[in-house]
Amino acid sequence: MTEAELRKRLEHLRVEHRDLDAAISALTEAGSTDQLQIARLKKRKLALRDQIAVIEDQLIPDIIA
Repeated sequence: MTEAELRKRLEHLRVEHRDLDAAISALTEAGSTDQLQIARLKKRKLALRDQIAVIEDQLIPDIIA
């Protein structure tokens, strides 16, 4: 992938991560009793965080001191 494609993918993942965070907060505040759904959303959010970290590592060059 080119740098531009990685940056576009990174932004998409960040938006999805924020959306999941908002959905989890809304379900929690609404007193949802569907703990399985909340757990699945949290698991997806963690997976997105991992993908974001991988792409960020690809975009930021390693500097050997």
